[in-house]
Amino acid sequence: MNNTHKGYIAYRQCTGKQKLGGGYIHKEELIQLHTLMVQMKKFFEVNGVGEFAQYQNLQISPIHVHRSKAEHKHAIFVLGKEIATLMAHDEFSGPGRTSVRMQELAYRTISEMAK
Repeated sequence: MNNTHKGYIAYRQCTGKQKLGGGYIHKEELIQLHTLMVQMKKFFEVNGVGEFAQYQNLQISPIHVHRSKAEHKHAIFVLGKEIATLMAHDEFSGPGRTSVRMQELAYRTISEMAK
């Protein structure tokens, strides 16, 4: 383990921050991102595109600030996958690959929620 990695681990233990996309992010920042993505979801719904069934089954929204950081993170990935799927022309397009990656990250966060 190199010194940089040890520093990240110590920083995470000290601050309780989770790493998302290469940096550490606060719960409040996750909730802001969640809010922006819900606004995107509403845009698609108003225009008659998408049902967002997987996201709705989670029964979480940005106003549920009492829910865990891991739950909001999971919701972001599930919602991101559904939005990217709507935007994808096929599974090999940029949004198509994003959709696949979001699905992988959503599965990974399930174990974080169990902790």
